[in-house]
Amino acid sequence: MAAEALAGPESAILDTSRSPRTGTVQDPAGDSAGEPEAIPGAVEPARVAEDAVGGDARPAGPEGQSGADGVPGKRGRRRPAPEPEPAPVLDDAELRGALEAILLVVDQPVSELTLAQVLEQSPERIGPMLDEIAAGYTAAGHGFELRRAAGGWRLYTRPEYATYVERFVLEGQSVRLTQAALETLAVIAYKQPVTRSRISAIRGVNCDGVIRTLVSRGLVEECGTEADSGAFLYRTTTMFLEKLGLNSVDDLPPLAPFLPDDVEELADATR
Repeated sequence: MAAEALAGPESAILDTSRSPRTGTVQDPAGDSAGEPEAIPGAVEPARVAEDAVGGDARPAGPEGQSGADGVPGKRGRRRPAPEPEPAPVLDDAELRGALEAILLVVDQPVSELTLAQVLEQSPERIGPMLDEIAAGYTAAGHGFELRRAAGGWRLYTRPEYATYVERFVLEGQSVRLTQAALETLAVIAYKQPVTRSRISAIRGVNCDGVIRTLVSRGLVEECGTEADSGAFLYRTTTMFLEKLGLNSVDDLPPLAPFLPDDVEELADATR
């Protein structure tokens, strides 16, 4: 009886093998029987396309074409970096205090642009504030002053107190520059750019050794050669302006008051 039941036409033996893609149940003739059955753990193609572009895409068509509705899927986008917050604007009192604190520790003149960058403030505010600070020191009668020097700003002692400062600084010390070095430096400052031979002619003595000393001290430097003779030209340096508290060589005092009355006769005699 069991064999007859199995051989009956009503109970044909079905192939229980499943399709690797859809998991449908097929009969021996190859026709599918029933709706596709999802395989546990299988990933849908639409979900793969969605995960690939960050969760905002449509199922991709064959051969990389657009989605089913013809709209191309969106690409993943990197979020732009947040812009830095602007520096807070300092009020006048705080800006004044910050400038004074910096000027007390600088070892050389500092420019307005450098101060503006350090304080993260507009350069247009720095210059007027420095002028105001300098005027305030002068009005208050302090023993120091703020002035321009070598293209920047720095605190200096006032000339009327130079005697006391020299007594404190030079106590037990010798003068750093000799008289010959000071004379040579003065010639270069007023005649620059100038050659060694011209300096020697003005002073009346050979000045090669003195010029080497001034160059080693950083007060004088070479600045090219003379077109006719090819001799080296010399000029003063930024350190020279800084030491004298000058903004440029144009601020040097005029020579006329210090020249003798018969300077023209002396010049003719040396020719």
